[in-house]
Amino acid sequence: MTKVKKFLPPALLIAISLQAAAPPLNQDVLKLVRGRMQEYIDRGEIAGIVTLVGRDGQIAELDGVGYADIENHKPMRSDTIVQIMSQTKTFTGVAAMILVDEGKLDVTRAVEDYLPEFKGIQVAEKKPDGMFSLHPPKHAPTVWELMCHTSGMKFLPATGEFAHINYTMDRTLAEAVRSYATEHLVAEPGSKFIYSNMGIATLGRIVEVLSGIDYAEFVKQRILVPLGMKDTFYYPPKDKEARIAMVYMTDADHRLVMAGEKAQGGDPAKFRKGAKYSGPELALFSTASDLFRFYEMLANHGTYGGERILSAQAVEAMTHDYTPNHSNYGFTLAVLEGTHSLFHLTNPGTFGHGGAFGSVALIDPKNGLVMIFLPQMLDGPTKQARYQFLQLAEAAVP
Repeated sequence: MTKVKKFLPPALLIAISLQAAAPPLNQDVLKLVRGRMQEYIDRGEIAGIVTLVGRDGQIAELDGVGYADIENHKPMRSDTIVQIMSQTKTFTGVAAMILVDEGKLDVTRAVEDYLPEFKGIQVAEKKPDGMFSLHPPKHAPTVWELMCHTSGMKFLPATGEFAHINYTMDRTLAEAVRSYATEHLVAEPGSKFIYSNMGIATLGRIVEVLSGIDYAEFVKQRILVPLGMKDTFYYPPKDKEARIAMVYMTDADHRLVMAGEKAQGGDPAKFRKGAKYSGPELALFSTASDLFRFYEMLANHGTYGGERILSAQAVEAMTHDYTPNHSNYGFTLAVLEGTHSLFHLTNPGTFGHGGAFGSVALIDPKNGLVMIFLPQMLDGPTKQARYQFLQLAEAAVP
């Protein structure tokens, strides 16, 4: 990373700053967020939610409602640490693009060029009679296809010792990816969007191999530390455990109960004790304030707090849809295109990512917004609550 230097005359910088300054968000609208989120808590549908709205580098709204731990009466606070699950994928994408910026990685090259164990991978094509035929792919899966889920790799292995790796976390990233290389592709590379945890894990392994550093350590050194993300990690340190939220689900009687071992990442109450898997696709813990730093870096074309993490062109490359049939996915980022995003007041061109426990973070470049929504639920109406939150954040723009 490099410090961002300004070479413009001070008077010109002031003029640009005044011209670019946006009016503040409507606080009367933002004050509605807490009440709307509290309704889900009061109905016993969601355990707790943290919300954050930022604009042009400043946090305008940050709040927590409900409980991080119902059984121990711990409230969900603005600084509660949560599992962001698939939002981790974008951190892995940024790590890969750092290597692109350094000329170490070419996303158009085949995965096998960086991980030789992928040489000879086959496509298992399902025929009309239900049988499968194996054949070489028309082209070997590429790195960019890993990044936008079009490599032909499936979500996870259906059977075998790595079928439940996202729950057990009991093998290393290198071991998992070596096993993934023996799996058949389920579609021709580039032909179909298939959301793939295997693919993002493979991308993380490429980061590890090319950098010569453990994947999680690379993310820490090149992203988390420069951005000052002090509450973001893959393996919970002892002194952070008390601030970590539990994950909930509804039982047959519609009561909120701890998800326990049903949660990806393992039982949250065990704090990943003994985990070996760094999980480039799902393993990060973080807070709303920490995540604001990361997403504001993307919103600000690769910089935050005077630190450049990515080139502006790398961010530009990440935020376009590269999928067939317009599945709205770029390089480890969902990209909202088309006018349907306006149904919930978000602008076309908004980008970000969600997570398995109902979380989401979105950047609306047109309005300069960063919107972060963090529940910890396996089920329940988190989507409806998220849409209400996004609508209020966008409605606050004057």
